[in-house]
Amino acid sequence: MLDVGKWPVFALHSQEELKLIRQACVFGSAGNEVLYVTENDEVFALGTNCSGCLGTGDMQSTIQPRRIDTLCGKKIACLSCGTGPHIVAATTDGEVYTWGHNSYSQLGNGTTNHVLLPCQVSTNLVNKKVIEVACGSHHSMVLTSDGEVYAWGYNNAGQVGSGSTANQPIPRRVTSCLQNKIAVNIACGQMCSVALIENGEVYVWGYNGNGQLGLGNNGNQPTPCRVAALQGIRVQRVGLAFTPVPWPQSQTQASLKQRKTEKKVCLQD
Repeated sequence: MLDVGKWPVFALHSQEELKLIRQACVFGSAGNEVLYVTENDEVFALGTNCSGCLGTGDMQSTIQPRRIDTLCGKKIACLSCGTGPHIVAATTDGEVYTWGHNSYSQLGNGTTNHVLLPCQVSTNLVNKKVIEVACGSHHSMVLTSDGEVYAWGYNNAGQVGSGSTANQPIPRRVTSCLQNKIAVNIACGQMCSVALIENGEVYVWGYNGNGQLGLGNNGNQPTPCRVAALQGIRVQRVGLAFTPVPWPQSQTQASLKQRKTEKKVCLQD
């Protein structure tokens, strides 16, 4: 049984209902929004519904769980959320769905319109199986089963890795130094990104005003750059303080990350 009962957002759930929850992602300024999956792969949401982040088709807040029909039976494998908030989710089949805040094209659908229902992102991801997702403040990133990294959304500091600072409206493969590399893990900070390569090397890009990229300077990095200070160290997993650990497929993990007043936690039984 997944222990979510201590979160106030679940206060109206009975013990019987709580026992059916297999995965949960609690987010929002006070942990007042949640998406969860039951043992029979039904998906529900409740909370304040900022920018339509609950995916219920409207912007009405709700204290009672509402079923997200679009995702029911899809077998959600991983999920991440941004500040807007916007949501990026991937299924075990490798499909990607996004919804919520979209002022910076962080949903990857080519527009800047908020989306109230989960919509599949297929542009440049056709025949690609996504195995991991990550959200920054207003940008998104996914990792495919063949080790490719795709990013889109807000790009004021180069966090999309395109070599420019123009926002990216649809998924774009992150190339440059990653062109012939196989990535095995990704993560996003508020305005920066990181990818772990199969040989243990770490590549970073985006905002670096406080030296958070570990490159020995504080200049923003618009394309992936290897962290030379880790030479000789085989890194096994990467993470950044802004984002929660997404729902994993193969292991139980829980992570509470905090930025200012924003709290998020993702759990899987």
